[in-house]
Amino acid sequence: MASGGASAVGGSVTGPYGSGGVRVDAVDVAGLCGEALQSRLGEIARAESGLAAMKADALGEIARRSGDGAAAHAAAEAMAVSGRKARGEVRDALRLGELDATREGLSAGSVPVGHAQLIARAAGDAPIDDRFLAERARHEGYDEFRRTIARHVADVNRDDGASVLERQRKARSAKIFTRSSDGMTVLNLCVDPVTGARLGTVIAAAERRLFSSEDPDARRTPPQRMADAVTQLICDPDANRPSGASLIVVADYDLVNHQLARGRLADGTPIPIGEIARIAVDAEVLPAIFEAATGDLRMGRSRRTATDLQRAALALRDKGCVGCGIAPERCQHHHIDHWQHGGHTDYQNLVTVCPNCHNDKIHQQDFTVEWDTADSRYGLQPPVRPPGRGNNSSRAPPT
Repeated sequence: MASGGASAVGGSVTGPYGSGGVRVDAVDVAGLCGEALQSRLGEIARAESGLAAMKADALGEIARRSGDGAAAHAAAEAMAVSGRKARGEVRDALRLGELDATREGLSAGSVPVGHAQLIARAAGDAPIDDRFLAERARHEGYDEFRRTIARHVADVNRDDGASVLERQRKARSAKIFTRSSDGMTVLNLCVDPVTGARLGTVIAAAERRLFSSEDPDARRTPPQRMADAVTQLICDPDANRPSGASLIVVADYDLVNHQLARGRLADGTPIPIGEIARIAVDAEVLPAIFEAATGDLRMGRSRRTATDLQRAALALRDKGCVGCGIAPERCQHHHIDHWQHGGHTDYQNLVTVCPNCHNDKIHQQDFTVEWDTADSRYGLQPPVRPPGRGNNSSRAPPT
């Protein structure tokens, strides 16, 4: 085997990836404890990064020798992927060839594959700082890093990201088709971040309305509820608009220049300041510069669900699910001190969680809400005790 290659023999993947090399051997995972399984996944992820760097090198070399089309054809044949996927692989490979820091981190296993793909694609939108992004990629989760990329692209663009948003809007698409495997109809929609956030808030509000009217003993699953909410919104557009469907956009006020700056959605996704001015006249959108003292955020025991004001405040504080980082418009709200145990519907006692983290992690696996003093935000921590013993308290943030 040529130097620098990799082999897969008897379930093993071995090979030098980066300076120290990464080796992943086959093991009996049934005999591993939870911590060892987590470590195992980390080893595999680092090996996948190394293999992705090798794949990019090979595709880049084919493209240099024979052209992009030949490289895409080779990728489609060798990896059994679609032509579109193959062309994307070649495009990313060529960009990675010009991004030394990202390429080095990917090869060493310190930059995850998904993060490297985000950097490569951002390089097509703006003259990015490769070394800065590669360093951030080593320490940030996918959703946080996606926002870092978006903010960086907006910062280095001289038009505050307006050209990027315009390109995204031109790339919008939708497809509706019947899935041959089971006859189900599939709706596929791709839109820009601002439109996506608006859709998300309206759909989430419709889901909450459906949830409140359900029989507690016959609940829909979250995917079923979303499907019903989307269907209802499309097929019955004249129905009353669900409450809590306002889009929150945020900006900083520059006291020196007396102007707004750093426009963004509640989850931190940047948008041009001009976009805030454009949507401000839309009666269905609520732009907001929020201060915690601008309203009553304490409901006590008077109601169980969060108010619109609380949802806005929580979206800006948590910037999405505290467990996985998904956008706030796709989330619910959880009482840290549980409602059924006397907890209040107060801002300080609520956190933003997606349906999966809420149901699976908190209520099924006994994860607890903890305040991370280093990051100054809430997060979910796995139980340090046998499952089944409730714990409804958490460390509160400093006041």
